[in-house]
Amino acid sequence: MSKVHTIGIIMNGVTGRMGTNQHLIRSILAIRKQGGVKISASEAIMPDPILIGRNEDKLRELAQAHGVERYSTDLDKAMADPFNQIYFDSQTTDRRAEGVRKAIAAKKAIYCEKPTAVSTAEALALYHEATAAGVKNGVVQDKLWLPGLLKLKRLIDSGFFGKILSVRGEFGYWVFEGGNDWQPAQRPSWNYRKEDGGGIIVDMLCHWRYVIDNLFGSVKSLSCLGAIHIPERFDEQGKPYKCTADDSAYATFELDNGVIAHFNSSWTVRVKREDLLTLQVDGTHGSAVAGLRDCWTQHRVNTPKPVWNPDIENPFAFNDQWENVPANAIYDNAFKVQWEMFLRHVVKDEPFRWSLLEGAKGVQMAELGLESWEKRAWVDVKPLA
Repeated sequence: MSKVHTIGIIMNGVTGRMGTNQHLIRSILAIRKQGGVKISASEAIMPDPILIGRNEDKLRELAQAHGVERYSTDLDKAMADPFNQIYFDSQTTDRRAEGVRKAIAAKKAIYCEKPTAVSTAEALALYHEATAAGVKNGVVQDKLWLPGLLKLKRLIDSGFFGKILSVRGEFGYWVFEGGNDWQPAQRPSWNYRKEDGGGIIVDMLCHWRYVIDNLFGSVKSLSCLGAIHIPERFDEQGKPYKCTADDSAYATFELDNGVIAHFNSSWTVRVKREDLLTLQVDGTHGSAVAGLRDCWTQHRVNTPKPVWNPDIENPFAFNDQWENVPANAIYDNAFKVQWEMFLRHVVKDEPFRWSLLEGAKGVQMAELGLESWEKRAWVDVKPLA
């Protein structure tokens, strides 16, 4: 390899579950293990992370476990080092704006998790500030590179559906309440406290915004109902606390092109479907159901003709009447794919359209979802400048 671009990445907040597993281990360290992002046979980009956080013991333990040489609790010092060209933020949402603004002032390229801020106004302000400062910026939109959704996109682009009529999304699983040894909670307690930035509307409507925008069309209006189905849970110390943030959301979206999309999101549901996330798309010529990795289709000519008759045993094996879409490709980790694209954007100036503006659109969707729930009314989704 004759030319290697070694680029320092400030990774702030990676001691959390998502930051550790998806961003550090399965993305940045996986890229290093493969020899960097290959630009050509003689050129590559090699990321060099420095782990940043507030707990030095956790940082040291994480760094030693995965062979990372650099870690620190001093964000300002890491920002001052010109070797570090990218700032990545996966902190809790209420801390994100402060970190991003420090990165803008230090002229670092910015890549961060969503939601990008606690309000639409602040998320949009971060985008404008980064743009005015001339720093490259991006937001994680990982689900776009899931194998199941890539197969679904292939079907859309091929015209398989004819005219798309509706989209039905089912997401979620049962999150245990904690408070006992036999079945601890598998999500952190702050997720269920509104005052700490929790709630499934804030968490998931950001995802549904970019999925809908990139696959099906622009959202015109929405109606959302949230719920706190489980009022009390137990924190990491086993102490009970009152849940102040929604654990379930039931949202309907009207698109500019007439498509109706409905997404159920819940941490209080048991799974009897193919995956933790499934999307059913129905069109005039065919339908498809996509999970995280697989996708099944039923074309118009293969659609059965059931007749409602509850007095006889069901003569149809409906699940058997769908055909699996072949992979025809090797799919990499979705987070890693987008990381590689952002690294190429920073080093080689290749296009990257998932900017902080797209992040602001996700925050807008979540904020409008909360507004709709509070007002018990449909709300319009206005374009962001």
